[in-house]
Amino acid sequence: MRTDPLALLDLDSLLDDEERATRDMVRRLVAERVRPEVADWYERGAAPVRQLAVACGERGLLGMHLRGYGCAGGSAVAYGLACFELEAGDSGVRSLVSVQGSLAMYAIWRYGSEEQKRRWLPGMAAGEWIGCFGLTEADHGSDPASMATRATPVDGGGWLLRGGKMWITNAPVADLAVVWARTPDGVSGFVVPLDRPGVGVREVTGKLSLRASATGELTFDDVLLEADALLPEARGLKAPLSCLTEARYGIVWGALGAAYDCLTATLRYAATRTQFGRPLAGFQLTQAKFADMAVELQKGFLLALHLGRLADAGRLRPAQVSAGKLNNVREALAIARQCRTILGANGVSGAYPLMRHANNLESVLTYEGTSEIHQLVLGQELTGESAFA
Repeated sequence: MRTDPLALLDLDSLLDDEERATRDMVRRLVAERVRPEVADWYERGAAPVRQLAVACGERGLLGMHLRGYGCAGGSAVAYGLACFELEAGDSGVRSLVSVQGSLAMYAIWRYGSEEQKRRWLPGMAAGEWIGCFGLTEADHGSDPASMATRATPVDGGGWLLRGGKMWITNAPVADLAVVWARTPDGVSGFVVPLDRPGVGVREVTGKLSLRASATGELTFDDVLLEADALLPEARGLKAPLSCLTEARYGIVWGALGAAYDCLTATLRYAATRTQFGRPLAGFQLTQAKFADMAVELQKGFLLALHLGRLADAGRLRPAQVSAGKLNNVREALAIARQCRTILGANGVSGAYPLMRHANNLESVLTYEGTSEIHQLVLGQELTGESAFA
């Protein structure tokens, strides 16, 4: 590999010293703790999630864009670069950090009481406690407004929680869940310790994607919660959707990390793999593929960086995040698939990261809003007409 794909447009010059330092720190973490083992984690369908959480907590990566309560208070761009490097290792590792920081921790930080913040956030920032985010249900994926989970007030204060959540990242190893449920006042959020009587946790097995990530189902069979389990500032469906916007922003960057890892691995392979008496890198069709992929990667990086600058200026809107996720995940998946073709049969081998990234990106394409949902978000933004109903 003669030139790094992101060096063609000198994109590194657009970052400041602190942003580059964050990127380099996370890149070292991935090199030391993820790359040597991730192929085996994927093969076995298991990863040392708790150890990874502590390692990320020690480096200030959990809730790193939040301020106070043990959180690092980093910039949106620095957080995005961290997601890029984590997902270059594996989408499951970035998902661990995203769900912990941008979903579970953000929900408590943004909508919780001062007592809830002090109780939960420092331990979560350190990786001592793992959280998950219970919004999706088995029968209600893209339509969270139709959720069936309910929380009913009980005499003397408190709540009785009934229902279930599905496809919940971190659930099998989590200590607490932020659960969204219908109440007499509309959709509300609750902090639910997962050791409560009536809580059931089942790991989802047999996955062909995100195998280095812990995914589970949560069930709530008349779980009794104290009154202070309620997130007092979360009112209506806009609250969990705002959390999803936080997580989607990380995906805008993270998907590019997977694409970058595929492209750099393929460039190295093509430089040494000989066919018909010359390296694969010397063929016109191969170079055309590399050129197109490098252009899309750089365009995606510029888009992510622009959204990050908007976020740091307090001007990022949800529809803009939808544009970023729609484009960058779609293009990252296309890059992973194209890289696989250059490696031929070797592209499906676990010795190379291409098929693992491609399989992971199929899940990333779906979660935090499918491509179709983001197309409709943008369609509504452009036309003023909602096509959701």
